Amino acid sequence: QVQLVESGGGLVQPGGSLRLSCAASGFRFSSYWMYWVRQIPGNGLEWIAVIEWDGINRYYAESVKDRFTISRDNAKNMVYLQMNSLKVEDTAVYYCARDRKPGTWSEFDSESRGQGTQVTVSS
Repeated sequence: QVQLVESGGGLVQPGGSLRLSCAASGFRFSSYWMYWVRQIPGNGLEWIAVIEWDGINRYYAESVKDRFTISRDNAKNMVYLQMNSLKVEDTAVYYCARDRKPGTWSEFDSESRGQGTQVTVSS
């Protein structure tokens, strides 16, 4: 059974930083591209970062590019999101998710998300 558990959210001032973590279990983690997605109240899910199964290729949404960094540790079945220069508009619930298919970048599986972690950026 796929399980993803996000942690590390909290309240931070604009310009601050947070590091989110996601612990994965129940599937062959090292075979999957992994995502961070977020949901702003009243909006749908927004894909913000994805990392290849081996960690070599990483891609970002324009809204977070050059501020956020996705990384992974396949030995620990962990994926991370380092968030710097946070803005008020980054306030959202953040989720990690795996791809629908192993070994390729297709689309994130929204049903694989964990419970999420709340990030609030406010002064």
